Amino acid sequence: MYRIFCESYNNFVNSFKDNNYRLKMAEPLELITNIDKYKKEEEKQSDMYKKLCELIYFMEENVERFPKLKAFLWTLSSRNIKKKKYNISNVEELEEQTKLVNSFLKLAYWY
Repeated sequence: MYRIFCESYNNFVNSFKDNNYRLKMAEPLELITNIDKYKKEEEKQSDMYKKLCELIYFMEENVERFPKLKAFLWTLSSRNIKKKKYNISNVEELEEQTKLVNSFLKLAYWY
Protein backbone atom coordinates (compact mmCIF):
# COMPACT_ATOMS: atom_id res chain seq x y z
CA MET A 1 0.00 0.00 0.00
CA TYR A 2 2.88 2.36 0.79
CA ARG A 3 4.44 1.74 -2.64
CA ILE A 4 1.09 2.40 -4.32
CA PHE A 5 0.80 5.69 -2.45
CA CYS A 6 4.34 6.79 -3.33
CA GLU A 7 4.03 5.95 -7.02
CA SER A 8 0.56 7.51 -7.22
CA TYR A 9 1.81 10.68 -5.53
CA ASN A 10 4.63 10.96 -8.08
CA ASN A 11 2.21 10.35 -10.96
CA PHE A 12 -0.12 13.01 -9.54
CA VAL A 13 2.70 15.57 -9.24
CA ASN A 14 3.99 14.80 -12.73
CA SER A 15 0.51 15.25 -14.22
CA PHE A 16 0.75 19.03 -13.72
CA LYS A 17 2.64 21.33 -16.04
CA ASP A 18 2.60 24.29 -13.67
CA ASN A 19 2.13 24.97 -9.99
CA ASN A 20 -1.54 25.20 -9.03
CA TYR A 21 -3.83 24.91 -6.02
CA ARG A 22 -4.13 21.11 -6.11
CA LEU A 23 -0.38 20.67 -6.28
CA LYS A 24 0.17 23.15 -3.46
CA MET A 25 -2.51 21.45 -1.37
CA ALA A 26 -0.76 18.07 -1.81
CA GLU A 27 2.67 19.39 -0.80
CA PRO A 28 2.72 17.89 2.75
CA LEU A 29 2.15 14.44 1.24
CA GLU A 30 5.67 14.57 -0.17
CA LEU A 31 6.98 13.90 3.34
CA ILE A 32 5.32 10.50 3.29
CA THR A 33 7.22 9.57 0.14
CA ASN A 34 10.58 10.81 1.44
CA ILE A 35 11.35 9.62 4.97
CA ASP A 36 14.64 11.54 5.13
CA LYS A 37 12.84 14.77 4.30
CA TYR A 38 10.15 13.88 6.85
CA LYS A 39 12.81 13.55 9.57
CA LYS A 40 14.43 16.87 8.63
CA GLU A 41 11.10 18.68 8.66
CA GLU A 42 10.23 17.01 11.96
CA GLU A 43 13.45 18.34 13.51
CA LYS A 44 12.62 21.85 12.27
CA GLN A 45 8.98 21.51 13.32
CA SER A 46 8.13 23.11 9.98
CA ASP A 47 4.63 24.03 8.87
CA MET A 48 4.83 21.31 6.23
CA TYR A 49 5.54 18.73 8.93
CA LYS A 50 2.76 20.05 11.15
CA LYS A 51 0.28 20.00 8.28
CA LEU A 52 1.11 16.37 7.56
CA CYS A 53 0.75 15.40 11.24
CA GLU A 54 -2.58 17.16 11.37
CA LEU A 55 -3.72 15.46 8.16
CA ILE A 56 -2.87 12.05 9.62
CA TYR A 57 -4.83 12.98 12.75
CA PHE A 58 -7.80 14.04 10.57
CA MET A 59 -7.62 10.86 8.49
CA GLU A 60 -7.62 8.70 11.60
CA GLU A 61 -10.67 10.57 12.89
CA ASN A 62 -12.46 9.91 9.57
CA VAL A 63 -11.43 6.33 8.86
CA GLU A 64 -15.07 5.20 8.95
CA ARG A 65 -15.83 7.46 5.99
CA PHE A 66 -12.68 6.36 4.16
CA PRO A 67 -12.08 2.68 5.08
CA LYS A 68 -9.06 2.32 2.77
CA LEU A 69 -7.19 4.67 5.10
CA LYS A 70 -7.12 2.16 7.96
CA ALA A 71 -4.35 -0.05 6.56
CA PHE A 72 -2.52 2.97 5.15
CA LEU A 73 -2.46 4.68 8.54
CA TRP A 74 -1.02 1.53 10.07
CA THR A 75 1.71 1.63 7.38
CA LEU A 76 2.53 5.22 8.30
CA SER A 77 2.64 4.38 11.98
CA SER A 78 5.07 1.52 11.29
CA ARG A 79 7.35 4.09 9.60
CA ASN A 80 7.13 6.32 12.67
CA ILE A 81 5.14 8.98 10.79
CA LYS A 82 3.06 10.47 13.57
CA LYS A 83 -0.29 12.14 14.00
CA LYS A 84 -0.81 15.29 16.01
CA LYS A 85 -3.30 18.12 16.00
CA TYR A 86 -1.73 21.56 15.58
CA ASN A 87 -4.76 23.59 14.41
CA ILE A 88 -2.90 25.13 11.48
CA SER A 89 -4.98 23.59 8.67
CA ASN A 90 -8.59 24.35 7.88
CA VAL A 91 -11.17 21.58 7.64
CA GLU A 92 -11.74 22.11 3.90
CA GLU A 93 -8.04 21.62 3.19
CA LEU A 94 -7.88 18.49 5.36
CA GLU A 95 -10.97 17.12 3.66
CA GLU A 96 -9.51 17.66 0.17
CA GLN A 97 -6.16 16.15 1.16
CA THR A 98 -7.92 13.12 2.63
CA LYS A 99 -9.96 12.65 -0.54
CA LEU A 100 -6.75 12.86 -2.57
CA VAL A 101 -5.00 10.23 -0.42
CA ASN A 102 -8.09 8.05 -0.72
CA SER A 103 -8.02 8.41 -4.51
CA PHE A 104 -4.35 7.36 -4.51
CA LEU A 105 -5.28 4.24 -2.55
CA LYS A 106 -8.11 3.53 -4.99
CA LEU A 107 -5.48 3.58 -7.78
CA ALA A 108 -6.82 6.73 -9.48
CA TYR A 109 -3.26 7.82 -10.31
CA TRP A 110 -1.80 4.36 -10.81
CA TYR A 111 -0.23 4.02 -14.26
